[in-house]
Amino acid sequence: MSFASTPDVADAVLVDNPLRAGLDQPMRDHSIERAFSTWAVLNQRLIDCVDTLSDEDLALAAGIGRWPIWAVVGHAACQRVFWLCDFAGEAGASATPFTQAAWNCPGDDDLEHVLDAPALVEALTSTFAIIEGVLARWKIADLDDVLTQPDWGDDRVHTRGAVIQRVHAHDLWHAGEVNEVLSRHGRAGIDIWK
Repeated sequence: MSFASTPDVADAVLVDNPLRAGLDQPMRDHSIERAFSTWAVLNQRLIDCVDTLSDEDLALAAGIGRWPIWAVVGHAACQRVFWLCDFAGEAGASATPFTQAAWNCPGDDDLEHVLDAPALVEALTSTFAIIEGVLARWKIADLDDVLTQPDWGDDRVHTRGAVIQRVHAHDLWHAGEVNEVLSRHGRAGIDIWK
């Protein structure tokens, strides 16, 4: 007997799946939270990793011309504020260390003011509060909204969906970069899969 010939089994799987609860209302009205349900895990694992690193560990880089870990993590946290607050207009920048994210982010703009582990943990925690708010408030229907900052140039036109995907991918990219640095130096990295 094939699985296809037993639709009652397939129906039971869908009915019992807690992730499908509430899907009777139009999808456009749902928040985007479920689509990014593992982002909080990534953020916490990054916090847990950074919190164990010494100043010497945070100064490690993957190679010549590459940023040290502290700058990579600080940059990732700051870019959350840039894209979600400065570009997309969300509130919350004032509750982070990056009130000037449009022109003063670690790595991009500042390699002189070194951030230690407690400062990085605070940066990741405070900026993730902005992400949590966005994921709860933004609806699927909002993802096609066009956001623009014409004063910044013609290339600053993105949909709301592109912005949130960009911030998520950026976090993943830099978490991978931290893992690369730690691995090259024989240290344990971030395990987002456990």
